[in-house]
Amino acid sequence: MTERNGDWWKGGIIYQIYPRSFQDTTGSGTGDLAGIAQRLPYVASLGVDAVWISPFFTSPMKDFGYDVSDYCGIDPMFGTDADFDWLVSAAHEQGLKVLIDLVLSHTSDQHPWFKESRSSRDNAKADWYVWADPKPDGTVPNNWLSIFGGSAWQWDARREQYYLHNFLTAQPDLNFHNPAVQTALLEVARFWLERGVDGFRLDTINFYFHDRELRDNPPLPPEQRKSDTAPAVNPYNHQSHKYSKSQPENLAFLERFRQVIEPYGAVVVGEIGDSERGLELLEEYTGVPGRVQMSYVFDFLSGDSLPANRVIEVFDNLHRLAPNSWPCWAMSNHDVVRHITRWSLSDQAAKAYATVMLCLKGSVCLYQGEELGLPEAELSFEDLRDPYGIEFWPEFKGRDGCRTPMVWDMGVNGGFSTSQPWLPVPHTHLQRTVVSEEADAQSMLHHYRWAIGLRRKHSALRHGDMTDMRADGPVLSFRRTDKHQSLMIRANLSDEEVAGLNPWQVQIIEG
Repeated sequence: MTERNGDWWKGGIIYQIYPRSFQDTTGSGTGDLAGIAQRLPYVASLGVDAVWISPFFTSPMKDFGYDVSDYCGIDPMFGTDADFDWLVSAAHEQGLKVLIDLVLSHTSDQHPWFKESRSSRDNAKADWYVWADPKPDGTVPNNWLSIFGGSAWQWDARREQYYLHNFLTAQPDLNFHNPAVQTALLEVARFWLERGVDGFRLDTINFYFHDRELRDNPPLPPEQRKSDTAPAVNPYNHQSHKYSKSQPENLAFLERFRQVIEPYGAVVVGEIGDSERGLELLEEYTGVPGRVQMSYVFDFLSGDSLPANRVIEVFDNLHRLAPNSWPCWAMSNHDVVRHITRWSLSDQAAKAYATVMLCLKGSVCLYQGEELGLPEAELSFEDLRDPYGIEFWPEFKGRDGCRTPMVWDMGVNGGFSTSQPWLPVPHTHLQRTVVSEEADAQSMLHHYRWAIGLRRKHSALRHGDMTDMRADGPVLSFRRTDKHQSLMIRANLSDEEVAGLNPWQVQIIEG
């Protein structure tokens, strides 16, 4: 067992890689693990601490790897065990930690566990998934909804029962109330830790447990509906998900998970998908010793714009509801419209927001291409691959627009692949390649390197307290302080000159 202790994560910067879209080395049109390994020197040049790699496990790819059919296998489209070992070794040589994406709340319906579970009501894994009898009239057990639309229950003729799926029907939910399920999943974590990973991003960390009594979720009045977790057109937002997720039993499991990873010095960043109780869960999951180190919520990933007073509101709520927590901030990821487009930002504005985020207390996740200032890709319906977008088109266009390939140079397909990519490379992105931005001292890429370097240079920005937060019109200000230094940050988040600050200027004053 290799010890990998340290608190690098506290104030650290994690770079998210979506493997399908990072670098193709085989000409398949899909990115792979060898491609990630080849591009690690670039990632390290940004100054980040770690990479988070989205799922590469064996999968039918109904949800592009978030439907796992073998937790310990690497899907051939991404490469081999040797490729993975090379990637981990290459990352460590570059000084980068490796976090992998564990999808524990559900599996693929092609997973051997589910195939056995659905075969009868009395097999060894009959209770490994959430099964329920129909109501007397044959309808679904309760009113729970799937994030991907429609009922969260799917009829199975083999058992003449319904099974729960919070996502696609091809993603049945595991039954965490069964201790054997928990033990099996903890063994998965241990397997990858032994392979050398430094931690995990836990997908949908608050979806693990369901209400044993299968009680109906209460409705939400229209004025209380939020679209942070699901798009506004999705009826999922019409319910308070009191019973279908975010159950108290999850806390004991997170403590078990921490006990497994602790001897390895490993780290967890959780994804909390809960529009109503996100910050309260952040406190429960990260604010108590012995659970997970950090989690992210959707405050900066939502469609809402982010003026100075909104930032203050988020931190006021954080101090009130999650005073002991450790958040991980992100403005973009593989599930939401890229923030450049979502907030209609100019390059100048995007640079200001990047600087502000890298000055906040907490840890930070950056999403591949964010450092190039990539906007959301505009795709036609025929180009869509995401079942979420296909279901709700055109009011919600899905997640493909933020998942298009990374653009490295002006070569074929932006240097991503010699073959037709799994998603098209937008022409607008070819104006923002790594090579072109490396040559422009004023580019977004060089600004991100500068802002990341600023955070690494000043211990107060990584570990210090954050006080004196205020919004004076569009001007956001706060102080970061530790035993070594005190920094005042002032940011004009507007197109107008205000209080001696130029439009979108961020001022950092020592003392």
